[in-house]
Amino acid sequence: MAGRIRESDIALVRDRSRIDEVVGDHVSLRRAGGGALKGLCPFHDEKSPSFNVRPTHGTFHCFGCGEGGDVIAFVMKVEHLGFVEAVERLADRAGIQLTYEGGGATVQRDRGTRSRLIEAHRAAAEFYAEQLATPEALAAREFLAQRGFDEAAARQFGCGFAPAGWDRLTKHLLGRGFELTELIKAQLTKEGRQGPIDRFHRRLLWPIRDMGGDVVGFGARRIFDDDPIQAKYLNTSESPIYKKSQVLFGLDLAKREIAKRRQAVVVEGYTDVMAMHLAGVPTAVASCGTAFGAEHMNVLRRLLIDDSLNGEVIFTFDGDAAGQKAALKAFEGEQAFSAQTYIAIAPDGMDPCELRQVKGDVAVRDLVARRTPLFEFAIRTRLKDYDLDSVDGRVEALKTMVPFVAQIKDRAKRDGYATRLAWWVGWEDESAVVRRVRETATGRAPARRAPLADPNQGALAVDVDGPPRPDPRDPALWAQREALKAALQLPEMAGPYYDSLPDEAFTHPAYLALHQAVREAGGASSGLSGPAFLDAVSQACRQQSVRSVLTELSVEPLRVKAEDEYRYVQSVLARLQQILVAGQITEIKSRLRRVSPIEEPDEYRALFGDLIALEDYHKALGQQAVGGL
Repeated sequence: MAGRIRESDIALVRDRSRIDEVVGDHVSLRRAGGGALKGLCPFHDEKSPSFNVRPTHGTFHCFGCGEGGDVIAFVMKVEHLGFVEAVERLADRAGIQLTYEGGGATVQRDRGTRSRLIEAHRAAAEFYAEQLATPEALAAREFLAQRGFDEAAARQFGCGFAPAGWDRLTKHLLGRGFELTELIKAQLTKEGRQGPIDRFHRRLLWPIRDMGGDVVGFGARRIFDDDPIQAKYLNTSESPIYKKSQVLFGLDLAKREIAKRRQAVVVEGYTDVMAMHLAGVPTAVASCGTAFGAEHMNVLRRLLIDDSLNGEVIFTFDGDAAGQKAALKAFEGEQAFSAQTYIAIAPDGMDPCELRQVKGDVAVRDLVARRTPLFEFAIRTRLKDYDLDSVDGRVEALKTMVPFVAQIKDRAKRDGYATRLAWWVGWEDESAVVRRVRETATGRAPARRAPLADPNQGALAVDVDGPPRPDPRDPALWAQREALKAALQLPEMAGPYYDSLPDEAFTHPAYLALHQAVREAGGASSGLSGPAFLDAVSQACRQQSVRSVLTELSVEPLRVKAEDEYRYVQSVLARLQQILVAGQITEIKSRLRRVSPIEEPDEYRALFGDLIALEDYHKALGQQAVGGL
């Protein structure tokens, strides 16, 4: 076993690891004043950037969730690593060779650490890339050439070839000093009937890299007809360094352009990513062996920085039935994503790679430019199933599509698409369609919740006494009251934004207890709504007086017209967050008055930098709050 990392080496790693560059591999940052940078926090869901980085101090802090620390702490938190592994990862990044007290040099690191698994994958990628130039890999090179990819393109994307033979890679890596247990842990090797064997054989390979550019897995394409494994694609299995729900192929190449252009193009395959980039669409990425999901969305959202209308995500799918089905499935997850979302489907059932081969680079760029809003695509695709030339067909179409359009959570968009639905169907009374969509949206059946074994068990745990009833007319408490009403009555609109509010946001004991009960019931983003959600919150209330406030707030109207509900809810939550930040600003100003800029210059500058960042965040929240009130 290696000893402890020498303290001087740790200090050197900190000194040579610019925190803005390390954080920038995961979060898009922009100037925030006072020498600080800001972006969306990678540790909690938020809409206004509260995550601040101070390059001159080498620290980060989120004023929303409270996470903070130096560059090592950031890598530990974002990569879920221990201290030693985080230091080793940063040392690799900076080209620093670590020395261990009581051990040896870097090559003697503990076996099986993340850094070792990364090193094994790096060596495997080099091995596979070299194999692509051998005579045995002719079919793999022809496969790439037939799809318009030359040797330079193969190098750009790290393409490789897994040779025949059961353990060629395994023996190569064992000869490089890796242990068998490490190779199995890394999913590069597996146990065969007669000993360890390689994961991939006789396949074209693409290295899958994390956002920092490290190889963490591989995607393998079948190219020989006599390959005993029929699956067209095989991907690395989940490992300590490879989580398919969090990795996107091509993101290491696309991340800076995504942040710069505020656009991400999501395609389906490795060759599609290559085609997009080579055709002049450098924002293309693809999921690896799994459906594009919520965690992928969060990765892109942090790169796009915010939910402004300037940001957009474009899904490109094959033009066949499977591609259209995938596009409709994307409708289910789109509303959790703040950017504008579009669909782009190539004509004649072609994927982007085929489109580039047949019609050239310009056609690929035009495909992205001619994108269609996801909601419009989803609605019009489903309308193709009905005979809209007949009255019966139009009636049936409306019966199906009114509930479908009612799923749109943004009230303004929902009304707009309800109007478009009437026009697309050919229904003259547009106002009737809009009215039915609104009624369906507000009266939608709540999600089912498993009944408690004892329906009275919640009541048994309730104390008769409890905090006093808050004054509903108290102006100091209106934001807390409205936020709770929003969470109870419109949880689908309050969502994760409400759930991220800390207890400190609620100063009245009754409101605090009710907020804690909402959280115990699963939060506004639990998927429950209506009576089922209120029942869950009621079961979590331990005091009768709090239950009384619950019933009161569940029926008290919000101070807004129905058509402005979504914007109002977001504004109220921003206002409540702004009040919290105002308290933090007051506290820092108080501390600044007690610190001498001459005797304690470092502490004074740090506090002053925090003050500037907080005031900037306070201003952004204020603009968001005013926008809907």
